[in-house]
Amino acid sequence: MAAIRAWIDRAGRFRSLGDGQVDFASIFSKMAQYDFAGWAVLEWECAIKHPEDGAREGAEFIKSHIIRVTEKAFDDFASSGTDSAANRKMLGLG
Repeated sequence: MAAIRAWIDRAGRFRSLGDGQVDFASIFSKMAQYDFAGWAVLEWECAIKHPEDGAREGAEFIKSHIIRVTEKAFDDFASSGTDSAANRKMLGLG
């Protein structure tokens, strides 16, 4: 038990995802923003939580934070394209 206690009291020790102070929502947002195409992988080594619980919770945490990126611009809801002649006419440039 002394070895476990040493890990629990160690500064900077691993915490299960969501139990610590890391802003994972921001990290996953940046991954989406920059088109990160790699894997989101958890290397789990918590000295407190049971490994099976950590693996299950970690997989659910990652899945819930992955952002599905849209294929089109946010303001292209109608996919209407542009009509240069109609735009010029509306602006009186006809």
